[in-house]
Amino acid sequence: MIKKYLKIAVVVLFIGFTVLSCSNEKNYRKEFVIADSKSYEASLFRQHCAICHGQEGNGKQLADGKLVPSLRYGDAAKRSETEIYEQIKNGKLPMPSFKNQLSEDEIQKMVKFVIRDLQGREEN
Repeated sequence: MIKKYLKIAVVVLFIGFTVLSCSNEKNYRKEFVIADSKSYEASLFRQHCAICHGQEGNGKQLADGKLVPSLRYGDAAKRSETEIYEQIKNGKLPMPSFKNQLSEDEIQKMVKFVIRDLQGREEN
């Protein structure tokens, strides 16, 4: 009799875990992989940003020991569209300004790229 209840309990637990894992997958956003992207914005990122922010925008430590922040998580994920735009266009030490390397359209595309693709946020 105990074996029968044990089998039922195992089946119920299995079904419960299966349902729970399926419902969690709906909320999971697959992380955007810059290296796999053929988009223009990803190309701009690889050319101008990856050297400091890392190949996938997760930040990194430079040779002089300085830490470059992630563009996906932490402080960057809390910044507004305007703040990200200003950071890219005008820079803020130690980050350089890109207003002479990128066109206005490219800066706007990079802002959207950071918010939408790297952070998975809705654009304003």
